[in-house]
Amino acid sequence: MDDLIATTPSVSEHDALRADIYRLLARLLLAPPDAELLDFLAGLEADDEDPEMAASWRGLAAAAAATTPDRAARDHFALLVGVIQGEITPYASWYLHGTLMDEPLVALRRDLRRLGLARTEESRDPEDHLGALCEAMALLAERDDPEQARFFAAHLAPWADRCLAELAASQAALYAETGRLGLGFLAREHHYLR
Repeated sequence: MDDLIATTPSVSEHDALRADIYRLLARLLLAPPDAELLDFLAGLEADDEDPEMAASWRGLAAAAAATTPDRAARDHFALLVGVIQGEITPYASWYLHGTLMDEPLVALRRDLRRLGLARTEESRDPEDHLGALCEAMALLAERDDPEQARFFAAHLAPWADRCLAELAASQAALYAETGRLGLGFLAREHHYLR
């Protein structure tokens, strides 16, 4: 029976770390963190190998330690959801065309189908939400997909930095630090995926 088990190539440590960071960004952008995630983030220790990223990780840990789940939920709603829309509208269509559900979403859906990726039925957000795009990049990094650089260039590079910069400028410490971490990480991704 053992010879019938399908094996998948192991993911490099670097790609596994990239996938984890994309997943963390996705989690923080799509929903407010619960107490367990805040505790996890507060306990993060930064690797000083990269001083700029280490500072971002320390900032996120400190902000998480000072944030309650209720505060995180209020900040997430105000910044990224809102009654009609939040202070920040984390969708590619919004940043690239000034409207929601526009051409960038159509092109993205075409690429997601081609890559065999689909939105879960529970998801209420269109696929061009920054968090959903981070989830897609996590999957592509994990499977070392040769299309990940093209996907990043087409669907994240043209606008994600602007969205994360707005988040980094917010008064909500946890989300400001999330924005800073995202900016630093995507800067490295630009170089890595060239």
